[in-house]
Amino acid sequence: MEGTIVAISTSSRKGVKKENQESAYLVTNHGMVGDAHAGNWHRQVSLLAEESIAKITRLGIDAGPGDFAENITTAGIELVALKPGAKVLLGKDVEVEISQIGKTCHSRCNIFRQVGDCVMPREGVFAVVLSEGRIIRGDRIRVICQHSATTAGGFQQRIP
Repeated sequence: MEGTIVAISTSSRKGVKKENQESAYLVTNHGMVGDAHAGNWHRQVSLLAEESIAKITRLGIDAGPGDFAENITTAGIELVALKPGAKVLLGKDVEVEISQIGKTCHSRCNIFRQVGDCVMPREGVFAVVLSEGRIIRGDRIRVICQHSATTAGGFQQRIP
């Protein structure tokens, strides 16, 4: 299973809109350099499929990459089919391990308030960084292992 990285997004503070970047550097057991959500926990990097974003735009909202606070927007790969423990290669060097599918939405985001739905709590995918490197918009993303003996780089999966 493989696809393409169509956008890379970061924000220096939580709760603000992420800005699209041409590239980003991901650090082992930390996440994306310059992103407020990076750190030593199980949701170091977030991914959302362009196909998931399209579900919301069909409801009449203008939304795009980064608007759901995802770090990496993908196309052509079925992220929600992955399970915690799956390993994914981003570009040539960056290996991540899926740690969680979906998340609890504690407060309704702006998108939910506008259309009554948001895909990130159901279809957002979170990962820990196993090997660091630079990713560039347009890089390939591919699943290299569907199941792993370890779970999320040693982080215990939390139920969304």
